[in-house]
Amino acid sequence: MKITWFGHSAFRIAFGDTVILIDPFLSGNPKFDGDAMEAAAGCTHVLLTHGHDDHVGDALEILNATGAQLVGAFEVCMSLVALGVGEDKINPGNHGGTVDCGGFSTSFVNALHSSSLSAGHPAVKDGGIAFLYMGNPLGLIVKAPGEPVLYHMGDTDIFGDMALINEIHRPEIGIVPIGDRFTMGAKTAAMACQRFFDFRTVLPCHYGTFPIIDQSADAFLSEMGDDAGKVTVTAIGEAFDL
Repeated sequence: MKITWFGHSAFRIAFGDTVILIDPFLSGNPKFDGDAMEAAAGCTHVLLTHGHDDHVGDALEILNATGAQLVGAFEVCMSLVALGVGEDKINPGNHGGTVDCGGFSTSFVNALHSSSLSAGHPAVKDGGIAFLYMGNPLGLIVKAPGEPVLYHMGDTDIFGDMALINEIHRPEIGIVPIGDRFTMGAKTAAMACQRFFDFRTVLPCHYGTFPIIDQSADAFLSEMGDDAGKVTVTAIGEAFDL
């Protein structure tokens, strides 16, 4: 499995013939200075944790350019269909469900957050609305034969049922928001990782993008203490193997 972080919560996950983009906030991302379509080259699936602008990002353009399949909450999928994605290109679900994505599966788990697309997002053509309802936020569990189980938490606070997520899915790779204000901060993110999971690798995200959230992973590494060695902090755009 090869993973690339594009800043914020955007990741490229590649294995076998599969190339997944999760929350592809690229062209509007102040920390990503590459080309969105180059980052999306070969994309077979776009997975969205929720409908906020900084997570939907370039999904519509990538889906239409690549013919990739969209995987996410029912409302997210149907909203993007209304905005031009082919109805045959969606694979919707919701909390508790698992969908076959061809070569891997995605399970939908809880996340404590909100989910809507603002009228300012380029995909929303009707400027007369304030927000487009995009269903409930999700965490995503990705499982593929022969690959480590990956859990992208989405945007969330800590919650006790993370223990059940671990019991049911046994994720080995955790993509964990740490930036505070809109998600867990360093202390609660470290508590979530240490109390509820036995991650082999922790990939922090949702930090450094905007001035109002934490600018580095330093506090998170400090809070992880003896488990800091499990944390992989990579440069934006740098691919690494797991």
